[in-house]
Amino acid sequence: MKAVLMAAFGGGDVLRVGEAEKPSPAEGQVLVRVMATSINRPDLVQREGKYPPPAGDSEILGLEVAGVIEALGTGVTGWQVGERVMTLVGGGGYAEFAVAYAAHLMRIPDCMSFEEAACVCESYITAFLNVFMIGEFKDSQTAILHGGGGGVNTAAIQLCRSLTPSCKLIVTASSAKMERVREIGADFLINFQETPDFTEVVKEYTQKKGVDLILDHVGAKYLAPNMNSLGYKGRLVIIGVVSGIKAELNLALMMVKRQQIIGSVLRSRPVAEKGDIVAEFTRRAVPKFADRSIVPIIEKVFSIDQVADAHRMMEEDKHFGKIVLRVQ
Repeated sequence: MKAVLMAAFGGGDVLRVGEAEKPSPAEGQVLVRVMATSINRPDLVQREGKYPPPAGDSEILGLEVAGVIEALGTGVTGWQVGERVMTLVGGGGYAEFAVAYAAHLMRIPDCMSFEEAACVCESYITAFLNVFMIGEFKDSQTAILHGGGGGVNTAAIQLCRSLTPSCKLIVTASSAKMERVREIGADFLINFQETPDFTEVVKEYTQKKGVDLILDHVGAKYLAPNMNSLGYKGRLVIIGVVSGIKAELNLALMMVKRQQIIGSVLRSRPVAEKGDIVAEFTRRAVPKFADRSIVPIIEKVFSIDQVADAHRMMEEDKHFGKIVLRVQ
């Protein structure tokens, strides 16, 4: 099968399209003919040799796919060859065929293209898991969402607007992306280039109450302002550490305000646990895609042969929403 291969770890120039062995579904898995996948930040980190796939998963890049079921593994029920599906994969998305656990499959609504469906699993499930299942975000609450233009954050804004319409969303973004962030549902914007310590503006906006939830991929640099911006019983959910992994923490403040710091990753969770997450996402969020309340935001669709260009766009942070790779 055609697949994106790497001769070595490094920059985008290590990526090339070549031939790889077609996988076979094991028990409880299906083989998916991949029509489209998407570029995610962990793909770049894995390409650099810093984020290996979980044991047993494909070394080929790609964490989500949209396509058609090609074959069923033993023990799989409730699915048929030929069905349109979108799914998380532990690896292998940048290829013509990929294996996925049946428990992780979702049917693609008729109104969605394969390119749109390829945007859903990694970014929207990550946002849903951390904002609603872990962060326990409720309607009428206030959240800070960092990184306004990225795939996970734009997904989080759309999900919050759809599932908790009376919430208040404070979003940090670059000056170039602020207007587009406002258009998709931010209530209050902070230009992180001009205001790296957002503590005071958050206090003013919330009338010193602080926020209920913060979704953060920045890490060390934002720990102090994040904690200072949390209100009573506020939750900080950390899903990335792009600014570093070590920072000082005011334990007294955390104790007095009964705050929580929660670390979270999706890829390395056990198969059954991911299945439970997918089931809840299917129940609560997929209907919003089916009625077009939520439409995935796509910056650009590249062909599989343009994979290096797609990675370059993400590295340059010029995208808003998702970057899609059309495989077939």
